Amino acid sequence: MALIGAGAFLPSMLELDRELLAATGRTRPRVVVLGAGHPRSSEATAREVAAALAHFAGLGAEVEPIVIPEGATDADDVAVQALGEADAIYLANGRRGRLCDLLSETRLGATIVAAHGRGAVLVGCAAGAEVLATRHAHLRGRFLPWPVAWRPALGLLPDAVVIPGYDAVPEPLVAALALQAPNGAAVLGIDAGTALVGRDGAWQVHGTARVTVWRGRHRRRYRRGDVFRI
Repeated sequence: MALIGAGAFLPSMLELDRELLAATGRTRPRVVVLGAGHPRSSEATAREVAAALAHFAGLGAEVEPIVIPEGATDADDVAVQALGEADAIYLANGRRGRLCDLLSETRLGATIVAAHGRGAVLVGCAAGAEVLATRHAHLRGRFLPWPVAWRPALGLLPDAVVIPGYDAVPEPLVAALALQAPNGAAVLGIDAGTALVGRDGAWQVHGTARVTVWRGRHRRRYRRGDVFRI
């Protein structure tokens, strides 16, 4: 599993994605890029899907984009079949609430979990990374981080919650979030251009910036090449 703070499908991610595709063990891996349509983000989703097609084609992969239409509450049979056959699944950035609705207790979410369970590489970028955890933060107030509602997410990262694009978030806000994190969960702040790759319980930092881990009041920074356990 890989969690990207922001900036998927950019040249800076070529090295990482080459390694992730190699981990599938396939000469020409099948990659599904999943996006969720929404009126406010439809153009951004289209641009991201186009970037993904060019990015992975350049890496020698077979790429299939799937965009769940606005208003849909689950995937159709074609999408489920594609995900079931994928060697790697990328959850593109989007509106986290929309993504969680699509992935929580749906056939789409169950298919992704099953694919990952059989060995498919699973990657989430920005909001796509956030929804891989058990829960994601929903700020009830517009400006203040108090109180925080923790909404259910996909549940593949049970011991942590993810804050993508961490370098763009005021750190006092994250400190307040960390104090309200679900019981026993670490808060993973992942900078843009940076990824956290997990395998066999260990997580390694890739990219140009940092990963910040909060456990209650305690904060620790990790940089490229550092390995830790959650």
